[in-house]
Amino acid sequence: MSSPDPQVTNKSPQDTGGSSPTKAANHNVVGLMLAGIVVSMLGLSYAAVPLYKIFCQVTGYAGTTQRAKAAPATASDKSILVRFDANISRDLDWQFKPAQRSMVLKIGEEKLAFYQAINKSDKPITGTATFNVTPAIAGSYFNKIACFCFTEQTLQPGESVDMPVSFFIDPDILTDPDTIGVKEITLSYTFFQVKNQKTTQIKTSNANEPL
Repeated sequence: MSSPDPQVTNKSPQDTGGSSPTKAANHNVVGLMLAGIVVSMLGLSYAAVPLYKIFCQVTGYAGTTQRAKAAPATASDKSILVRFDANISRDLDWQFKPAQRSMVLKIGEEKLAFYQAINKSDKPITGTATFNVTPAIAGSYFNKIACFCFTEQTLQPGESVDMPVSFFIDPDILTDPDTIGVKEITLSYTFFQVKNQKTTQIKTSNANEPL
């Protein structure tokens, strides 16, 4: 009589200490998902800055001014005082100041003001300006038509430039209950040095040149 065949036991890769192809594939999927999440978070962090800037420009939040193509056809007979303020960051070797400390204008009237910048260093430097107005509630009504702050500015060693800003105050400031009592507005700029700047010079406007 023949002996019975020995029993054959099928062991899975897990039982033998081997790795499962399915488990390895799952690990790869999880890794790709995590990498995608990290990339998405980085993208959102970079997008947050321009989105916040757009929000401020639309709402006037934090005293952010508005942009306009032209002033109203007619101005009010009411006047308002606008003061001008200038600041620079510690790492920017410039002198920066307003050419005029203040001016009185009719509400709705377009006015032109200048800021002066001088590069005190021995190398070209590119700067960019942030801006706001106080009181912050007036930001929704302070409109710029043209401004040096819309683009980066490059100054050569020792160069001095007069940089213009064309603006008006929206007449609607007179009908807003929150701004009826506003009699003066301060326009403030702060210049920062642009990191990884290009060496090409961006043309700045001169006081004697048309906008």
